[in-house]
Amino acid sequence: MAWRLYFVLSMIYLAAFGLVWRVYDLSVLDQPFLRKQGDGRVLRLVDMPTVRGMIVDRNGFPLAVSATVYSVWINPFEFSPTKSELFSLSQILHVKQQTLAALMKRGERADREFVYLQRGLPPHIANAVNGLHLPGLYTQVEYHRYYPEGESTAQLVGITDIDDHGKEGLELAYNQWLQGVRGQQWVIKDRLGRTIDQLKIVKEQEPGHHLVLSIDRRIQYLAYRELLNSVTVNKATSGSAIVLDVKTGEVLAMANLPSFNPNQRFQRGNHGDLRNRAVTDMFEPGSTIKIFSIGGALEKGEVKPDTMLNTYPGWMRVGHNLIKDVHSKGPMTVTQVLQRSSNVGVSKIVLGLPTGYLEGFLRRVGFGEATGITFPGEQSGVLSSDHPTGTFTLATLAFGYGLSATPLQLARAYLVIANDGKKIPITLLKQDEIPQNERAMDPKLAKSLVTMLQSVLQKEGTGYLANVPDYCVAGKTGTSVKVGAHGGYEKHHYISSFIGMAPCDHPRLVVVVFINDPLGKAYYGGVVSGPVFSKIMEGSLRILNVSP
Repeated sequence: MAWRLYFVLSMIYLAAFGLVWRVYDLSVLDQPFLRKQGDGRVLRLVDMPTVRGMIVDRNGFPLAVSATVYSVWINPFEFSPTKSELFSLSQILHVKQQTLAALMKRGERADREFVYLQRGLPPHIANAVNGLHLPGLYTQVEYHRYYPEGESTAQLVGITDIDDHGKEGLELAYNQWLQGVRGQQWVIKDRLGRTIDQLKIVKEQEPGHHLVLSIDRRIQYLAYRELLNSVTVNKATSGSAIVLDVKTGEVLAMANLPSFNPNQRFQRGNHGDLRNRAVTDMFEPGSTIKIFSIGGALEKGEVKPDTMLNTYPGWMRVGHNLIKDVHSKGPMTVTQVLQRSSNVGVSKIVLGLPTGYLEGFLRRVGFGEATGITFPGEQSGVLSSDHPTGTFTLATLAFGYGLSATPLQLARAYLVIANDGKKIPITLLKQDEIPQNERAMDPKLAKSLVTMLQSVLQKEGTGYLANVPDYCVAGKTGTSVKVGAHGGYEKHHYISSFIGMAPCDHPRLVVVVFINDPLGKAYYGGVVSGPVFSKIMEGSLRILNVSP
């Protein structure tokens, strides 16, 4: 029986030797394998989210800021909750249990280890989720954009998508500047996904840069409020208003309607509401072009401000086509042609110009080219080069048909007049220096045009309702018939506009107002857009402390 004892002892010794050898093998000979397996279960390379830069107005008030939010996600291969746990999670997230179960199955079928349950959650909900302590259920820090000014700056500032990348407006145009660079670091996590220790930063995060706009939020809100009132009262389809600083070319306000609430991520209305109509929508500018038609004739020496023209009987034929005024105005000076907005009078003036002269004059002040404002979707307008002298096309060009422009292009053209004939860049960014300029017209001609534009706001002029108390204002009304979707002009559908500058002696601001398709009783630019211009201009001048 002794051999049995020795056999058992030998087996015990052999087993003990095997265990010792295995410990030695794993801890000494095969140590890298164990370390790799251990690190693979607890060591993670995670992204370090970075804060997107703020967008602020010229005075430092925030127009777009980033707030900390949380996302909830699962690993479908680790997440196996009981019915009661799944119910608790659904109650916290306000999501149906069937929806959560479907997300789990979808992730498993796609062999995915990362499935979002919900994003953009406030801290208290994320804390409640973490309090469940469910394996395979995780939260992570993200950032969500908040827009303090809401609808008044919506199309201008733009929006970001759910990943905090620029999607519209300036958020898109300056996305690379604003978004910064995400960092990476190695961390140790427990089996519940909680970070135990931060080991090493692989890549430092770089926060986004702040963007300082030329916009003054006070003037922006004023423009939006008055535009909203006019669009509502006149039952209009849409509207745009722009305020420019004459000396610097800075955009102090750019408002559009209809608008949307950029803080309601999933309730932003239709795609048209996202559009910054002031730079993306083109219109035939109508009678607001007449000052440039007359300016070209004055520059060429064909007429003077007091040159007499006979517009009787209120209509004229050009080829087989008829040009007419609303009322017959008889003999008038060139200044009165502008003051009373005579189509017949301005056509007679332009038909005496050499071929291509008017087109060249319009191009010099910026029509037919983009403003260079670097805004997504900006249109350059349309200015045809085929205008033989004496044709109906040239005559209609004289009073604003046959070309298309955005409200911003028209504002820049009037800026040339207000700035003594100097053409300067338009910008949405705050400027510390007066920008370089190029000469577009003689300063004497520009001053003469300002004087003529003053007459439009006299009692006999079409822009009388655009006057600003205690300030001298120069400007022009515009009323153009809309082009239909299938070509041709639509009856009883108009673009009503007014654009002007103040104070007359040394203009500080240019304001343009476009009201698209007013369906109320009034539709003339002087009646619909003139009062809006008056209120925006008056409020802006007082905000900027411009003396009456």
